[in-house]
Amino acid sequence: MIQLSTELIRLEHGGGGKLMRSLIENVVIPSFSLKKVEGGTGLPEEDDGAVIPIGEGYLVLTTDSHTVKPLFFPGGDIGRLAISGTINDLAAMGARPIAITSAIVIEEGFPISQLKRILDSMNRTLMEVGIPLVAGDTKVVEKGGIDKIVITTAGIGYTHTPIFDSGLKPGDMIVVTGPIGRHEVALLSKREGLKFEIRLESDVAPLWNMVEMALKSGKITSMKDPTRGGVAGTLNEMARKSNVNINIWEDMVPVDDEIRGVAEMLGIDVFETTNEGIMIMGVAKDDAEKVLKAVKSTKHGQKASIIGEVEKGEGMVILETSTGGKRIIEEPIGSPLPRIC
Repeated sequence: MIQLSTELIRLEHGGGGKLMRSLIENVVIPSFSLKKVEGGTGLPEEDDGAVIPIGEGYLVLTTDSHTVKPLFFPGGDIGRLAISGTINDLAAMGARPIAITSAIVIEEGFPISQLKRILDSMNRTLMEVGIPLVAGDTKVVEKGGIDKIVITTAGIGYTHTPIFDSGLKPGDMIVVTGPIGRHEVALLSKREGLKFEIRLESDVAPLWNMVEMALKSGKITSMKDPTRGGVAGTLNEMARKSNVNINIWEDMVPVDDEIRGVAEMLGIDVFETTNEGIMIMGVAKDDAEKVLKAVKSTKHGQKASIIGEVEKGEGMVILETSTGGKRIIEEPIGSPLPRIC
């Protein structure tokens, strides 16, 4: 485990890899004495949300802060990002979203016209899945107190059967619901001022409608949205927590040609790039084709693919390359550019 005792916080500590996990496990979680509700899950499980028993089912509670540069990017903006991220965290736990709250911190001098644009985007994203924003808070800080605007959202959902990222079993198939790498590559291209014949857009989207169709179609054993740390970080986390190996078939992983080309140009591994509009699902083998068909029938799942399978093991992710070789997909150390989600 990476030691933090004499370190200062670095950008990589927010990048979703080993450094971030070490910060959470060695500093954040040990700071609290009460970490979960009796009979539920919470901080120790490090999942996408906390599970709270209530009646015959479970409430799922999640929270996240959102900062992105630029605030407005091809395919979305910080408002769509904030709402989608919270809805998707609930969906990844198998929970139907019920309501969202929002706390916004704004830097003095921020244009009200841009704030209205962000709020309108939040509203339109909520309307896509019919979820209300029921409470909020707004703060203004002095110039230089923050960089423009930070949005913190919390969401509450309900399920009879929570889904955990530790639920993979040998024999499960791995489904990815869309092409990988689109969010981070689109943002980095915007930052670098790169121009292409084809417009690169983020995949940011609320995915509950797609996930609900998948849940109705077959047994999903584990699920997670591959945001910070990307597909590499997410698969490693699922494999490590489930104590299994995951074999991934490179030829089956959907990557748009233009995204692959730009990633190679920028020198980044598309498996480590942030995604904001796809899910990774572990699905019981007998149900994999049914779930895939259901996902592909939805707006955001048309390019879904079965990309691998789960075997007995000790928490490794193994990529079978297009040339017939094999290599281990390592958990990233951490992206030096966390302001992408």
